[in-house]
Order: sequence, then C-alpha cells, then structure tokens
Amino acid sequence: MTVYLARRALQAVAVVLLVTLIVFGLVRLAPGGVTTAVLGSGSAHQQFLAQYLTWLGRVLSGNLGRSARLNESVGALLAASLPRTLVLTGVSTLIALLVAVPVGLLQAVRRSSTVDHVLRGLTYLCYGMPPFVLGSVLILYFAVDWHFFGAEGPQAAGIGGVLADPRDLTLPVLTLALVTIAIFARYMRSSALDSLDQEYVQAARARGGGERRVIVSHVLRNSLVPVVTLIGLSLPQIVGGALVVEILFNFQGMGWQIWQAAVNHDVPVTLGFTLVIGVAAAVGSLLADIGYAILDPRVRISRP
Repeated sequence: MTVYLARRALQAVAVVLLVTLIVFGLVRLAPGGVTTAVLGSGSAHQQFLAQYLTWLGRVLSGNLGRSARLNESVGALLAASLPRTLVLTGVSTLIALLVAVPVGLLQAVRRSSTVDHVLRGLTYLCYGMPPFVLGSVLILYFAVDWHFFGAEGPQAAGIGGVLADPRDLTLPVLTLALVTIAIFARYMRSSALDSLDQEYVQAARARGGGERRVIVSHVLRNSLVPVVTLIGLSLPQIVGGALVVEILFNFQGMGWQIWQAAVNHDVPVTLGFTLVIGVAAAVGSLLADIGYAILDPRVRISRP
C-alpha cells in the first residue's frame, strides 16, 4: 500500500509541475509586458529554465502575483473567493452522490423497466442541458415567478456566511447538483449492471441470501469502486460547471473571479487561479486513486 501511494503521489507531483510549466509558458506569451511584471525586470534576457525556476520558487513561496485591476495580491483574492467555491462544489457534489448512487442502483436493478426509462430520460436531459440554460430556467420559475429562492448567490464572505444564507444558496447548488447527478447516476447504473452479472452475485443468491442483502452487500460496494475514481476525474468538469454557475448567479467565487479577470485582461489573476484549479485537479485524481485502492485492494497489485 505504501509503495502504491508513493508512486501515485510522485505522479501527482509530476502533473502539478507540468501544470506550472504550462502556466509559465502562458505568462511568457502574454502581451503587454506581463512577463516583466510577473517575472521581474531583466527576465527577458534570462534563459527559459532559469525564468521558470525563479517563477516556480515564487509560486511555491505563496507569491502568485498581484492583480493589476484591483491592486490586491492574487493570494488575497484567492482566500476571499475559494471558500465560496468550496461550499458550492462541496455541497452540490455531496447532494449529487446521495441522489445519484441510489438512483443509478435502482435503474440497474429495474433495468429496461418504466422506472429505468423515465430516470434515464431525466438524467440525459440534465446531462445534455448546459448549466447556463438549466440555471436560467430555475431562476425564471423559482426566483422570478414563484419567489421561492433568490436569483443571486450569497454575497457573504467565508464558509459560515455562505451557509447562513440557504435561500440564496439553493438555486446555485441545485443547478450544479443536477448536472453532477446526471453524470454520477449514468456511471453508477453502468457499474451496477456489470456487478449484477458477476458470478459472485449469482453465488450469493444461490446461497439463499435475500435480494436486498445481496444488492447492498455485494452489488453496491463493488459498484462504488469506479464511481470513486469518477469523482476525482470529474473534478475539472465540476469546477468548470461551477464557473458558469457562479457567473450566472453573481456568486463571487473562483469562477466569477476568473471571468472578471479575463474580461478585464487581468493576467496574473487569470493564471494564478488557473494554476490553483490545475493543482486541485491533480490532487483530486490522487485522492480518487487512494479511495480506489482502499475499496478494491486488488488495484494496489494489478495497477502499474
């Protein structure tokens, strides 16, 4: 287990370094003297590797640069916006798992039935509908017409402040959760169908085990193994959806900040936040591998 985790950790570090190299290249290519502003004076006369190592050292020390538009450090902007994004993605992902796992399992157990067809249609609808369109529909009905929820996300700072405003938080979370439910439910259904056809499930039924016990003890546990991997691999997609949701609901998280920076050509903020998202994706993949290994010990031996 230790060797497996060490190998996966080294791979994650390599991915993170690759992300920093790509981000650094984007900094060099940025027009308008951004290279000098980010790397310091005289950097144009240095070799690429020396420039990269200098910039990497600043990043590792926590210096992500300074916003030219707001005259604030990128780190301060990140500290203010990250909690909002964590609440949005964390709560929506948790809701998505709590709904998608039983829905996908039900579809597999009742495959080709009316229930399966209806649920598949709903998941395809949510999966194929862009978050911007889905969120706009929810705003139109639940905020504008029926006044159940607010049309904007919470404006409070910090995780506690955001969670203290459930009325305004509901629609952003629901928009992102519905898209994520569609992803997880489809994958859970496919994984559960594979498990139902395995010999160990048939053997458990032949030994007289109740159907519910067989489903919970054998099918559910083994079906969750690939879903755990999917959670980590879906992190960039979830964050991408959060970016759209934050813009739509004026929810001032990381996605909203990236959009503002892109509109105003604030390159240090754009690259700093992009770097953080890339690192988060690599860490998410690593955590998925760890969870995969815990749920299925065979992975530690069979996977390279």
